[in-house]
This record gives sequence, structure tokens and C-alpha cells, in this order.
Amino acid sequence: MGKVVAVSLLSRHRLSKDNAFSIRLLKGLGVEGDAHCGETVKHRSRVRKDPTTPNLRQVHLIHAELFDELTRSGFSVGPGQMGENITTRGVDLLAMPVGTMLSIGDDAVLELTGLRNPCNQLEGLHKGLMAATLDRDGEGGLVRKAGVMAIVLKGGDIRPGDAIKLALPPEPHAALEPV
Repeated sequence: MGKVVAVSLLSRHRLSKDNAFSIRLLKGLGVEGDAHCGETVKHRSRVRKDPTTPNLRQVHLIHAELFDELTRSGFSVGPGQMGENITTRGVDLLAMPVGTMLSIGDDAVLELTGLRNPCNQLEGLHKGLMAATLDRDGEGGLVRKAGVMAIVLKGGDIRPGDAIKLALPPEPHAALEPV
């Protein structure tokens, strides 16, 4: 079981989000008041391609362990700065399969849809940050470490300190891919 370290949102499109005391998740939409909230995709480059595409990126989660790793590499990055809505600790988000359910706090339930593909905007925070969020596995495959994306199955309020419980989908499991 993991926990929520921080919650963040921003009503306009900008990489970093403001930390908050709590956020409200809305079923099928995302984070109330966040620029990415909606049934259809809100990421600007995806809207240009097809504004009717379902929004599989309603909520962005990053594991705080990534910030620990980045700090050891000389970067100073904290919750919300890389655009995530929920910063977690104690959950290996990147290892979860598509369809993993995250029950957070008293009511909210998220379903993981895929990986966040790190973008060049990270370079605006720190030169070299984008490369630091990418790695290679033992077979040479690209590993994206900039968090995961989810949709809201059940709404509710989320606060720092809330517990996170996982439920894996039925097998066979599919690895998370960029969405």
C-alpha cells in the first residue's frame, strides 16, 4: 500500500502545476479545475490532431521516488513541477499493467491507461531533465520514468497522506505504453 505525498492542479496549460491541500476527482473527467479535465483529450498537441479523441490522460501520477533519483543526479524537482496531479510514494507505478485500479482516500478510484511520454518542456525546468527521465532496460528498450496516466472511474477528494490501494486487472497483463 502506498500513499499520496502531494496533489496539484492548474487551470491553464503550463508544465508545472500548483500544489493544493486537496483535489477533487470527477468521474470520467479528471481533476476539477485542471486544464486537462474533460471527456476528450485536452493536451494541446493531441487536440490539434483530433479533438474528439477520448481523454486517457485525465490524471497524471508520478512516484516521489523519481524525485529522489533526480536529486541524486543533481536536479532539484518537487511535486507538481513535472505536471503531475498526484505525487505518490510506495507504489511502483511504472511496473503496473494497463487497467490497474488505484483506490485513493475514502472514495476515488483511478484506472491506469498508460505512460506519460516525457516532453521537451522538461528542459525548461532544468537542462538535461528530459534525458534524466528516460533510461534503457536490459534489452536496450526505452524506459519512460515520467509517470503514468489514468482515468477517473469514481470521483472523490484526495489529500496528501491518503492511502493508495492497488487492484490488478485480470491476466494476461499488458504493459503500460505511452498514451
